[in-house]
Amino acid sequence: MKYIIKIDKERCKSCKLCLEVCPNGIFKVSDKFNKIGYHYVEVVNGKNCTGCKRCVIICPDVAIEIYKEK
Repeated sequence: MKYIIKIDKERCKSCKLCLEVCPNGIFKVSDKFNKIGYHYVEVVNGKNCTGCKRCVIICPDVAIEIYKEK
């Protein structure tokens, strides 16, 4: 099963909780800034996503969405 991971970079405040809970190392902190001045989180290993949605659940800013690819 393949998953699509969407991150709303403008909502992300770089708390890095998703990096801590992801068992597959899907995310990294970007070198770029969003409009409010935070280094947002990016997907780097999306193919390794198992769809556990731990990142979605823990994100306090509701910045991450995961969908099954059809």
